[in-house]
Amino acid sequence: MEFSNVTAIAKANVYFDGRVVSHSILSADGSKRTLGLIYPGTYHFGTDAAERMEITDGTCSVVLDGTDARRDYNAGSAFEVPAKSGFTIKVEGGICQYVCSFLV
Repeated sequence: MEFSNVTAIAKANVYFDGRVVSHSILSADGSKRTLGLIYPGTYHFGTDAAERMEITDGTCSVVLDGTDARRDYNAGSAFEVPAKSGFTIKVEGGICQYVCSFLV
């Protein structure tokens, strides 16, 4: 996946003692994405805006807030999270890479 005509923010977003790290990119149209890495572990994230998480490398399992259903995702797959919600993501081995797009 490649993005043209963007501004990259050099300061990293670091979560869970460095186990999840991302960088923000801003498009000319004002949209925002983050590109990140998730190391093995289980993490919960809350959302303000709706998000689309595209897995670009590795594997993970996800449970959306308000559900008990666990779904597995690997490179080339994606899931969406409603605004004012959240999800729990688990990476069992290796590194999971993702692109998070903030939906309007």
